[in-house]
Amino acid sequence: MTDHNITIKDILTSTKSIALVGASKKPERPSHRVMKFLMEQGYDVYPVNPGLAGTELLGREVYAALSDIPVPIDMVDIFRNSDAVGPIVDEAIEKGVTTIWTQLNVINHAAADKAKQAGLKVVMDRCPAIEIPKLGLLKE
Repeated sequence: MTDHNITIKDILTSTKSIALVGASKKPERPSHRVMKFLMEQGYDVYPVNPGLAGTELLGREVYAALSDIPVPIDMVDIFRNSDAVGPIVDEAIEKGVTTIWTQLNVINHAAADKAKQAGLKVVMDRCPAIEIPKLGLLKE
């Protein structure tokens, strides 16, 4: 197993709360499926989508921004375009989040560097719903 996998495994086993930025109410969207999967795996997931703020998604209140979530967050899982990652990283740093995770094809090296310089762990261009089974972390 590579160090890279150990890091991802460590992140996935130590994370309890996840803010899912770009949450969708459409069941066919990857963000909706991943949110449901993460909840089934026991994570405390907080959907973030300004357009859905104040509504419920999979039984969870939707927030307009990371700063609106009233509890500490371990990881931010980003389902947004690569160019939207920078401001989300700024908000995550301010909130005291420990990990930034960007989904498949969401790549922003400047934002990743900024997060790392602030002491955050960064996983880019990966999906926890793919990594969890691959690393043998599935909960029945």
